[in-house]
Amino acid sequence: MIEKFITNNDSLKKWRRFKSRKLSVLSCWMIGLACFFSFTGEFWANNRPLVLKYNNSYYFPVFKDYHPSLFGDENGLVTNYRDFELDTEKGDFAIWPVVHWNPYESNKEVEAYPSEPTTDNWMGTDDRGRDILTRLLYGLRYSISFAFLVWIVTFFVGTILGGAMGYFGGRVDFWGQRVVEVLSTVPQFFLLIIIISTFKPTLFLLVFLSSLFGWISISYYVRGEYLKNRKKEFVEAARALGAGHVRIFFKHLLPNSLSPIITFSPFVIAGNITSLASLDYLGFGLTPPTPSWGELLNQAQKHFTEGWWLAIYPSLALFLTLTMLSLIGEGVRDAMDPKD
Repeated sequence: MIEKFITNNDSLKKWRRFKSRKLSVLSCWMIGLACFFSFTGEFWANNRPLVLKYNNSYYFPVFKDYHPSLFGDENGLVTNYRDFELDTEKGDFAIWPVVHWNPYESNKEVEAYPSEPTTDNWMGTDDRGRDILTRLLYGLRYSISFAFLVWIVTFFVGTILGGAMGYFGGRVDFWGQRVVEVLSTVPQFFLLIIIISTFKPTLFLLVFLSSLFGWISISYYVRGEYLKNRKKEFVEAARALGAGHVRIFFKHLLPNSLSPIITFSPFVIAGNITSLASLDYLGFGLTPPTPSWGELLNQAQKHFTEGWWLAIYPSLALFLTLTMLSLIGEGVRDAMDPKD
């Protein structure tokens, strides 16, 4: 009971230290809002109305596909809601998202691609006429999904393997460290590019390949924590009470070895976002036409003189995201600092 109270009190102190960093807290809110708008992007940027009333019937195109014949078009295959002529006298109406473009749709009314920012395309279009704001909004969900999935997989594997080496020591630690040292010498990024060029890249394939070596760095820190904590009194007491290896490993040692995992998480997530942007920039990332920040930066290089907006807006989005994650990481690091 006393140990639980001490642990809870220590966690409360860490939380208060984190809240004292105003920029870190603000960054958490900003990242949370950005992810919310991105993962609900269909409600904010789409070429379908949220709600449509037509001939005294209500439709919800953002949730469901409707055949054009329902709206009097017997020859069409795909419903084009932009061409609707609504009879307002009968009460017909449409509620549209804030941005009237989806990430794959080209603006065919502009003269040339890429086109500069206008009232129709607030941040301009890319070299295929697609709205940049919409592609930035949808692209964030892929960046965050990739970053979090790689973080979860690498930290899970790194914690289990690093913890096992630190807990058992001896031959397990010796041979485990030799394997880690060999894997650390592999040029990971170039090997990743070679493997991806052989297969059709998908989000989950990129996560798997990025996780093959990503666990190595965190395993060092977790191993050190387990080596430090395995001989402490609470572990010896648990062992004297008959606790097995699994119970000691996960219930007693793991909660007391979480400091490096929590501290490095924001920085690792930021690094994963940069990795995906780099792969997309080089053409080895997500398969086109998937919305991607790196792919927009690649277009910016090709059209730098006539398309400054292609460089400014994706770079700004990437810069702000990485800055906010770094500020969160700084706050977490200060909160977990044992000297305070």
